[in-house]
Amino acid sequence: MKNNTIKKAYTEWLSADEMHSESKKWSSELKFAKDEQKFLNTMIQDYTLDLIDVKIFDEVKRVVDSLSQAEKNLIEIFKKVQLHENQILIMVDEVDQIKMENAYLETHAELKKEIQDYFVDYRASKTKIFKIISNVMKKKKQKRLLS
Repeated sequence: MKNNTIKKAYTEWLSADEMHSESKKWSSELKFAKDEQKFLNTMIQDYTLDLIDVKIFDEVKRVVDSLSQAEKNLIEIFKKVQLHENQILIMVDEVDQIKMENAYLETHAELKKEIQDYFVDYRASKTKIFKIISNVMKKKKQKRLLS
């Protein structure tokens, strides 16, 4: 005999204002990350010759590929956040649309998780590229001092 149990997940209840504020915060953080990625791309271009050193090439390639993927993911996530922000009316229109309101809440929770995951991966890649470029800069400076 099968035991049919229904698992219900705890969903934090947020007001429409709280969700709107959170969505605006996400949008702001994603815009900043987009600008930051432009900076990282410029920095990588500036140090390309040093980064293609045989000793670190494989690691650099993995990190640069990871950053490129993060840039693509950011565009998709940003579009989702904008759409989500535009749909907040569902929560404040004073019309009871239980299914649509629940779908909005689910989408909000999913976006929250997706954005958290995105930033964990993005920050890890960013930290790695800064460490690599910092080491390259130090080696370059040592070579100049020794010359």
